[in-house]
Amino acid sequence: MIITKNIHKYYGDVEVLKGVNLHIKKGEIIAIVGPSGAGKTTLLQILGTLDKPLREQNFELSIHNTSLKNLSDKELSNFRNNHIGFIFQFHQLLPEFTALENVCIPAFIGKKTKEEAEKKAKELLHFLELTHRMHHKPSELSGGEQQRVAVARALINNPSVILADEPSGNLDSESAKNLHELFFTLRKKFNQTFVIVTHNEELANMADRKLTMIDGKIVEKS
Repeated sequence: MIITKNIHKYYGDVEVLKGVNLHIKKGEIIAIVGPSGAGKTTLLQILGTLDKPLREQNFELSIHNTSLKNLSDKELSNFRNNHIGFIFQFHQLLPEFTALENVCIPAFIGKKTKEEAEKKAKELLHFLELTHRMHHKPSELSGGEQQRVAVARALINNPSVILADEPSGNLDSESAKNLHELFFTLRKKFNQTFVIVTHNEELANMADRKLTMIDGKIVEKS
C-alpha cells in the first residue's frame, strides 16, 4: 500500500528527515510517535503529497501501486484528492458551510455531481451517527462532532489511505476514546489504511504497529 525508501528532507540547513524507509500494508493501522521536532508531521506531509522529499537523493515513494516520484503537480493533486484522506488536530471545517456541505467539498473537487456527493455524504454522516446534525454549521457542533464530520470528509472519495495528524489532540478524553475506536470500526468496514501521528499513548498502543521517530529517523518498531 505505502512504500518509501530513503526519504530525506531539509528546511534550510536543517535535515528534518534522514533516510526514512516504510512499508505499510493495506488495512494496517500504523501509529508514528516521538518527541516534537522528530520529523513526524513532515513525513506525513510527504506521504500526503503536500510536500516533496529531496530529489537529489535516490528515493522511492509509492502509494496504492502508483509511484509518485515523477508525477506533475496537477497529477499529484488529482492523486491526492482520489486516494488520500486527511484528518488534522483541528478539524479545518469551513465555518460558513454546514456539516453536509463540508463533507461534500472533496467530492466536488473530484468532479462528482451534487447528487452523487450528497448521497455519499449522507451515508457517511449516518454511519457516524450525525444524521441529525448534517445541516448544522461547525460552530453549532461539539468538538467530537466536528472531528467526526472531518472523518466523513476524509472518507468521501473512498481514499486508499487516511493520514491523521494528532487527530484527538484537541478533544476531551471521552471524545478522543470514541474517535480512536472509530478508526478501527472504519478499518473493519471499509478496510481503510491509517497512518496516525500521535502523542496519545493509548491510541498508539491500539495500533497494529507503533513506529518511533527520533531526530528524523524511525528508530524503533513494535
